[in-house]
Amino acid sequence: MELKNIVAINGKPGLYEIKAQSKGGIIVESLLDQKKFPVMATHNISALNEIAIYTYEEEVPLRIVLKSIFEKQQGENTISHKESGKVLTSFFREVLPNFDEERVYTSNIKKVLQWYNLLASKNFDFTSIKEEDEVEEKTS
Repeated sequence: MELKNIVAINGKPGLYEIKAQSKGGIIVESLLDQKKFPVMATHNISALNEIAIYTYEEEVPLRIVLKSIFEKQQGENTISHKESGKVLTSFFREVLPNFDEERVYTSNIKKVLQWYNLLASKNFDFTSIKEEDEVEEKTS
């Protein structure tokens, strides 16, 4: 399982792994219940590899944030996404100290922690996450 194959589908809980291409879209498998179903072009999907978190300087890719949580937690699950907003914000500040608190809402932090815990429960290899995206490695 690679991060580039993990997606979130707007309006559906959890995360999904892309399993195959189909005529009108893709076939995904839920990481929650292992059910497979087609996702059409009309669904709003987001690849985890393409999501970034706002900071005061720049946007930090979600993959870097997930890897930071993994290193902080030493591979274990992190705090529950159901904690209070203060607890969530305080924890997230430890992982990404300069995140933009005006543009990163508590609901965003909840989602990131929920996704991390789901991936950790599926024994996702966070050590395979690279700091730089392969596409950015091109030199002029």
